[in-house]
Amino acid sequence: MKVTLAPMEGVMDHHMRQLLTSIGGIDLCVAEFIRVIELKLPAKVFRRISPELDNGSKTLSGTPVRIQLLGQNPQCLAENANRAIQVGSDGIDLNFGCPAKAVNKSKGGAVLLKCPETLYNIVKEVRDAMPTHQLLSAKIRLGYEDKSLAIENAQAITEAGANELAVHARTKEEGYKPPAHWHWIAKIREAINIPVTANGDIFSLDDAKRCMEISGCDRLMIGRGSLAMPNLAQVIKEVEAPYTWPQTLDLMIEYLYIQTYGDKEKYLPNRIKQWLTFMRLQQPQALVFLHKIRKIKTTQEMLDAIRHERLHA
Repeated sequence: MKVTLAPMEGVMDHHMRQLLTSIGGIDLCVAEFIRVIELKLPAKVFRRISPELDNGSKTLSGTPVRIQLLGQNPQCLAENANRAIQVGSDGIDLNFGCPAKAVNKSKGGAVLLKCPETLYNIVKEVRDAMPTHQLLSAKIRLGYEDKSLAIENAQAITEAGANELAVHARTKEEGYKPPAHWHWIAKIREAINIPVTANGDIFSLDDAKRCMEISGCDRLMIGRGSLAMPNLAQVIKEVEAPYTWPQTLDLMIEYLYIQTYGDKEKYLPNRIKQWLTFMRLQQPQALVFLHKIRKIKTTQEMLDAIRHERLHA
């Protein structure tokens, strides 16, 4: 089994990747997408999104990190993929699944699922620009408005030379509304000859087992689930039991220490509140605590509140 940590813009930054991979069980991280429009981006752009590039493209725990690119121009994507590899990325991932309206409006992300030919051209150009030993992966949804092109899109990406495909089991229009259509991932997996990673609604060991059974995949990508249950990868691999509330509080304290530096510090209280909104899916105490700290605005106040909660947990 292989577990990949999904990219989540504004949430899964390098600090969160460091924290979650330190727990164990995660085999690969895909970084937040880098938007490619026309220019060949400087190395500092890649390093800003993935500082792990200066550590052999690995987190401090040794988990590989892959740069993800988003755009619609095949040549520009190819040039920047090559630049990312030169800077040190462990392969390249292409984002064809982002459902954000602003991204889709500018012809990036999931809107490209309307045109298999465009997917083919992008993947082919990027693959040709990369060293043969470097892996090229892609992330898709089942479609934009419907699932009519799901298999054709996957086949186009495969035929163009991608080595791996991750599939979020919903269309763009479905957003994150349940259920995730894992049986559609099975259809895609049967139609192509590269490894397929299943993604969508994996929040527990039972979810993971059902997803693997229905999709036929032994590769899973977790995003929101890893925020709701920080050691989800270890739980899925049946190495650990889900973290208790006290263990989760200890992890939040560790996160604050990792993050507390420079200008980022002023955003930390909101990051903790954001994290708790995901945690409440698995831990009812998270919602109660969220109400307690809703007015907190400074990192020190947040740290004090978490320590107090930990003392009485």
